[in-house]
Amino acid sequence: MPCILSKAITKIQPHHTHPVRKRGDSCGPFLVTHSKFIRRVEGLVTEDDLRQLVGSLGVGARQPELEGWDPVIAKGNDAVSYKAWCERTADGTPRYLSVTTYEGCSAELLRDFYMDNEYRMEWDNTVIKHEQLQCDENSGIEIGRTVKKFPLLTPREYILAWRVWASDENSFYCLVKECEHSLAPIQRKFVRVRLLRSGWCIRKVPGRDACEITVLHHEDNGMNIEMAKLAFSKGIWNYICKMNNALRRYPQHRGPSISISTMRRLTKKFPQDLQINMDESNRCPVNTAAAVAPPTPSSGTSPCKQLGKKSSRETIASGLLLIGSIVCLSKGRSNLGAQLAMAFFLKKAFKQDKESGSSPRGRTDTTVPMQ
Repeated sequence: MPCILSKAITKIQPHHTHPVRKRGDSCGPFLVTHSKFIRRVEGLVTEDDLRQLVGSLGVGARQPELEGWDPVIAKGNDAVSYKAWCERTADGTPRYLSVTTYEGCSAELLRDFYMDNEYRMEWDNTVIKHEQLQCDENSGIEIGRTVKKFPLLTPREYILAWRVWASDENSFYCLVKECEHSLAPIQRKFVRVRLLRSGWCIRKVPGRDACEITVLHHEDNGMNIEMAKLAFSKGIWNYICKMNNALRRYPQHRGPSISISTMRRLTKKFPQDLQINMDESNRCPVNTAAAVAPPTPSSGTSPCKQLGKKSSRETIASGLLLIGSIVCLSKGRSNLGAQLAMAFFLKKAFKQDKESGSSPRGRTDTTVPMQ
């Protein structure tokens, strides 16, 4: 979720001291027990949100172009394939629809991989920090805080609430929304992302030893819209390859994970009436596979490459990836003058406003010095 100028970004220290926890807290070490830090989570992520997500994925993922989506990228190889479309929302920000297919992978493994925040910090070097803030057994809602690197720019801070459902067909749905929490006060050294709506469905591909994840993602983190779209199209395939490599290593790295144990315990059963409606809809003669089938290597797609480490002199931030709380960079070479020019261009491209320290559109980014 990518080349990162790690030497240019200082290590972020915890911004607060957590209250004392009781032994045996079921939602991990970051769940506080003092009532003043617990917020009401009812209504943050609802079944109505799930219904809207299912409707959006069911229609858009079948015939995206007919639904007004513009094709962005379609690449693949023997192990993974990726297709993405984009549409512009009413406020002008882009919303992305993507389908990623992983060969030789089960839906359960892919679900655990996506939800394992501890493992993500091992392979995704854009994630500076992740912590659990609260979880609720009754609603199945979990709240967490994530800080991500934006090379040359101010790190972004995400306060998110999410919820997972499991259907009878061994498919999984997740819905993620931005929110606020008393344990995560605004800090000027980060840009708080005020808009993130993301949802996905993981399911087995019928008739194949493969599974796919369909993602609908809408995020506004303050970046210039046209630059964000260009960066996405240029950087996403490298990121997908890196994610695939991490997925293949995941079975050997699986162990006690707070994220996974919490997710499995909080997962709710897919609503029965919605399952019935989906079953009826699936009987319609729509060629879903034809609409979202991954390209084959013979169609001119690019192979994945193991992304190795590069020295700071060889690294240039040439693209930012915007998908779910994911940012990545493509690779390139440049001298110091070109790097400074790129930094100046990125800084000028960001929207500025008089209001500071909160909204992504109301915060001027600072350029991180190059090393």
